[in-house]
Amino acid sequence: MLDIEEPHELIDYLRATNRIARDESPQIKVLGGGVSNRTVLVTRASGEAWVVKQALEKLRVKVDWFSDPRRIEREALAIEHLSRICQEGSITPLIFRDDANHLLAMAAVPEPHENWKTLLLRGDVRDEHVEQFAKLLACIHRSVIGRRVHLDPAFSDTSFFESLRLEPYYLYTAEQVPEAAEFIQALVELTRSRHITLVHGDYSPKNILIHNNKLVLLDHEVMHYGDPAFDVGFSMTHLLSKAHHLEPHREKFTHAAELFWQTYQSSLPKFPVVSPESIAIQHTLACLLARVAGRSPLEYLDGAERKRQQEAVVKLMHNPPATMKGLIDDFTEAVSCQ
Repeated sequence: MLDIEEPHELIDYLRATNRIARDESPQIKVLGGGVSNRTVLVTRASGEAWVVKQALEKLRVKVDWFSDPRRIEREALAIEHLSRICQEGSITPLIFRDDANHLLAMAAVPEPHENWKTLLLRGDVRDEHVEQFAKLLACIHRSVIGRRVHLDPAFSDTSFFESLRLEPYYLYTAEQVPEAAEFIQALVELTRSRHITLVHGDYSPKNILIHNNKLVLLDHEVMHYGDPAFDVGFSMTHLLSKAHHLEPHREKFTHAAELFWQTYQSSLPKFPVVSPESIAIQHTLACLLARVAGRSPLEYLDGAERKRQQEAVVKLMHNPPATMKGLIDDFTEAVSCQ
């Protein structure tokens, strides 16, 4: 199997498949940060730049975690769909796909750009970025509400969501934290029964690049037709976990979490039908726990922070707040007091 992180292999492949000229020698740079794919930047002499991604069967984490590499085909479909419905410039165009080698190429985001997660971890929290983040998610969710028939049938397959999210995040966490098992297992069954609209499945600051102060969304391999409240909880978890981790900036992150929720609500018609607040709260709690006890814990939280977050969330699961604002307040108070 082709390994795109080996520069000579990738260049030979690009030449053999006529993606580049026989005498062309582009610059190759391996990009880090992901656990589920090999990712490489290809820069041609013309200045044109691609990001080539190749899906891995065994993910790069400490515990065993496997997923069918054919999910790269889902990502290619998602790029094509999102390019039609999202604001111009917010999705990187697809250049080519190669299903046999489980890879695709997309246009690289122009320089200069910064990863939003990196900015947030520096305490650089801006309302305009949070609002764009919420509006882009709402755009994805409202694009096909109740219109499953108009989607590519592939999006009805939730196997990648199961192997990359429900099992490693929720079900594995339920095994590790028995006192949360009943809450999580009930949520998993509810999630499997809710087929509402298109769900990104990996809507996170690490998958956002900022170019010219505009957000560009990456990594769409988990996209499926399902429960959009998962995306809300997954996103909210990153803001609240950073509020926990970055005490000097805690107020900025709690404000960002509230702004994200308010903007998402106001940008989405028929909101109660799409992501009821109670279900979004459940997903936020489950994701907050999964990111400290699941197969993919947040790397910036130390052992004491993971323990503190786990204790706070398990307690809240026994009596969940009625509103997202209440959850934001209760969670930040709990991690602040311990």
